[in-house]
Formats: sequence, C-alpha cells, structure tokens
Amino acid sequence: MTHEERTVLSVPESETTPAVQLEACWDMPGEPQRVAVLCHPHPQQRGTMNAPLMVSLTDALVARSFAVLRFNFRGVGESSGEHDFGHGEMDDVATAVNAAGRGYPGLEVGIAGWSFGAATSLRWQAQSQNQLPWVGIAPPINSSRSLPLPGPGELATAPRTVILGDRDQFATIEDSAEYSDSIDAELHVLKGSDHFFYFREEKVAGLVAAGLSRQA
Repeated sequence: MTHEERTVLSVPESETTPAVQLEACWDMPGEPQRVAVLCHPHPQQRGTMNAPLMVSLTDALVARSFAVLRFNFRGVGESSGEHDFGHGEMDDVATAVNAAGRGYPGLEVGIAGWSFGAATSLRWQAQSQNQLPWVGIAPPINSSRSLPLPGPGELATAPRTVILGDRDQFATIEDSAEYSDSIDAELHVLKGSDHFFYFREEKVAGLVAAGLSRQA
C-alpha cells in the first residue's frame, strides 16, 4: 500500500536570494526502508517534478520500499520565486534533503537528479561537502544551459553513480566517462536511450535504487 502526501517546503532567505515556498510531494510505501530526494530537469525546458520520467522513477522507487520526496524548483508549478539559473536552486536542494532527514530520521537518505537536477544537486554537494549517495541521470557535461559541474577537488568522497543514454543529445559517452572517472562515479550507459529514456524507465529506476543504496 502506498500513500501520497502534498506538502510545502520553506526555503529560508539567503544572502543572495529571497525566501521561497516549494511545492513538494511525498510518495511513501507501507514500510519505508530508505529515502530518496528527486530533483527534476531544467525549469526553462518544461522540467517539473511531474515529468513522466520523474513519476515513473517515483513509482518504481516506492515499489522498492523507498519513501520519495519530489519538489518543484523555485518558479516552477506552485513554487514561489523565480528561476535563478542554478544558484538559488542549490538552496532548494538543501531544504529538500533536510526535510527528508527530518521526515525519516532513522533511515538512510540519498539524492538523485535528472539533467539540470543532477547538475544542481551535485553542485550542492560540492558547496555543502555532503556525502550522501548521489545518482546523476544524464548530467549535462559542458552544457551552456546549466552551471558547470564541480571538479573532483571540490567534492567530498561519496558513493556516486551516473546514468547516460548512448544517444544523449546533451552529453557524449566520452565526456561523461571522463568526468565520471574523475569524481570516482560508476557510469552506466543504456544502449538505445537518449536524454529522456523512453521505455527505459524501469531500467533507470533499478540503477537509481542501486546507486542510492551504495555505501561509502
């Protein structure tokens, strides 16, 4: 039996960005064993927490006994504020991770992001020196649409996984392999998949679940 609960996450004001309220949703199995925070793709490319892959991932993770927290970045859906090109969005990630820890204080928390969500959550890990398991689904390598990914020297050691389609429109296998190796992340390349992983949702979900269950 699963349960869905809509909620609001309050992001405090920072030195550079105003306080915002984030639209969010908990999806919970009957007996959660782990917690996953999911970060959606680019807000300016119609990315939301309700994008098809995000919903499919949520359903599959809940079936694997994960409690899942999805949220809309600032300026998306019912979330207040404006898109901040990846800067203020790191505060959004921090707030969601903190909410996950408070919601299930006895369970392990992991974070996964797709595209912009992957880049933003990894940049947050560098900023905070966070060591939670991280999974990046098609992180944009050398993309002008997202801020640069952090270098290996900026990141604390953590279990990390990268998932890429071999037909991805925004990153090559070579660049992704080089970057993954530099941050000591496992790389999984799905044959026949592009950036959106159509008909590969269950495979992606399995890799995400495995990545979020890795130990440091």
